[in-house]
Amino acid sequence: MTNDDAQQPAPGRGKVLAALARAERKAFTRPVPKSAKAQMKFLLTRAMGSTKALAERLGVSRRTVERYRAGTLTTPQKRLQAALVEETESEWQPQVRAQVREQASTTSGMMVDVTAYFGFVGKGSSDDGRERSITTDISPTYAKQILELQAAGATEEDLHPLVARPSPSPISRNGAPEPRACARISHTLCP
Repeated sequence: MTNDDAQQPAPGRGKVLAALARAERKAFTRPVPKSAKAQMKFLLTRAMGSTKALAERLGVSRRTVERYRAGTLTTPQKRLQAALVEETESEWQPQVRAQVREQASTTSGMMVDVTAYFGFVGKGSSDDGRERSITTDISPTYAKQILELQAAGATEEDLHPLVARPSPSPISRNGAPEPRACARISHTLCP
C-alpha cells in the first residue's frame, strides 16, 4: 500500500443511517406488519385516514391505496414494497423508539461494530493491509449528537465523523507514531 492509497476516501460510508434504523428495529416490542394490506392499514391510521396523503407519500394513486386496503391487490411491485416497508418501519412504535434514543443519549451510549481495512504505509514495513472487525463504545455524549443530527435530517457525510471518530495512532516500539491507513468502513450500531 502506498501513501497515495492511504489518502483515498473510505468507501462504504453510506451505512450509518441504515445501521441506526436496524438498531431501532431491534428494540421493537411488537412485530412490524408484514403484508401489504396490514402495512397500508397501519399507514392509513397514521395518515388519519387520508388516502390522498398516503398515496402522495408512497408515490401511487389513491385507487391503489384503496385496493391494497380492501385486499383486492396483495402483491406490490418492488418500488411500492420498499416504500411500504420503509414508511411502516419509520412510523412503527414511536414511543419505544423514543425510549431507546433517550437511553442511548443519556446513560448507555451505543456500541459500534466496525469492519475496517488496516494497513501500514511506512517505509520498510512488511505488514500488508487486512480487514479487522472492531467493536467499540460510543459515549452517551456522542450518541446524543448522532441522534440529534439524524433527527435534523443529517446526511451520511455529517454522521460518519462522529461514528468513526479517529482513535489515537498506535505507538511503535521506538516511540514514534505508526503510520496507518483505513478504508472500507461499515457500521452496525446497537443501542
